[in-house]
Amino acid sequence: MKTVHVDLGSRAYDVLIGRRLLDRLHELLREKIQGPVAIISDELVASLFARQVEHQLKVAELPAFSVIVPAGETSKSMEQTARLLSQLAAKKVSRSGTVISLGGGVVGDLAGYTAASYLRGIDFIQIPTTLLAMVDSSVGGKTGVNLPEGKNLVGAFHQPKLVVIDLDALKSLPGREFAAGIAEVIKYGAIADRTLFDRVAKGVKPEDTDLDEIVEKCVAIKARIVEDDEFETKGQRALLNFGHTIGHAIEKATRYQAYLHGEAISLGMRAAAWLSVWQTGFPEADARQLEEALIASFLPVTLKPEIDRENILASLGNDKKVAADGRNRWVLLDKLGKATSGHEIPPDMVQKAVELLSTYPYQ
Repeated sequence: MKTVHVDLGSRAYDVLIGRRLLDRLHELLREKIQGPVAIISDELVASLFARQVEHQLKVAELPAFSVIVPAGETSKSMEQTARLLSQLAAKKVSRSGTVISLGGGVVGDLAGYTAASYLRGIDFIQIPTTLLAMVDSSVGGKTGVNLPEGKNLVGAFHQPKLVVIDLDALKSLPGREFAAGIAEVIKYGAIADRTLFDRVAKGVKPEDTDLDEIVEKCVAIKARIVEDDEFETKGQRALLNFGHTIGHAIEKATRYQAYLHGEAISLGMRAAAWLSVWQTGFPEADARQLEEALIASFLPVTLKPEIDRENILASLGNDKKVAADGRNRWVLLDKLGKATSGHEIPPDMVQKAVELLSTYPYQ
């Protein structure tokens, strides 16, 4: 088992990475949990893992109950948050209670925001079951839900008490979902670690023996960035948003139906890479390498023809990363392995980048 420590003073916690960790939850959680436990999961993940987690809590003599939400991005809503809060209140969960998030990024964001809101904040633990959640959303304390006007517009910074990453959970993950997680891995390599980028550019499979090392590198990169800029006030944490500005706009413009999150980020990264070529001098050869890495991982690099490009451009104004003056501040690449934030892009360049997504690389 590998451990990455996220050093945030009184809010510090460990991220545990390994295999068969779900079978050890009774010993891993016993000292982390004081009161009743609410396991929040979606319908699909609950059918796979909820009974195992409930059994482990029973072995640890910890009272627990499960609350299930529909699978999919639409569950990241104020309506589901209200329902979960009512469930916690109905079960008379006290301040000593704990929320366990069991699932992917949607469940993690929703469960974390519920924990942050209930009784002004109770403990929660992340047990991510998708690669995307393992390497990205389960670490860092960003929780939140969507509004019709945009993604993640309501939320709170609420750090988990522990993150347990059991790589064996990925055995149940469909290939498309695994590829969506690789998009975030490619992002980490592109913004902070050229060696990691070169490794994942060759392709990654769930059975790869170095998968634990790949996940550990991603978590460590995020941990160091979060330690330096926990509340995204210094600009450093914004680096994690590479590809997300256009990616989020694509998600909103398609009502979260056309693409998985990682797929939308793949498209956003391709657009951001070429914006980097045009604005920061990022080498064209490196932009081509990023495209090749996305293609090698079976990620989309072109928009579906039926998607309205104008809707994507209109959605950019409602992204949560818009600055106080109403303008987007972009994360761009200087070279593979190094990114900088705070760039202002002329509207015509943004439109050019979105139009680029209509053509396949090398055309």
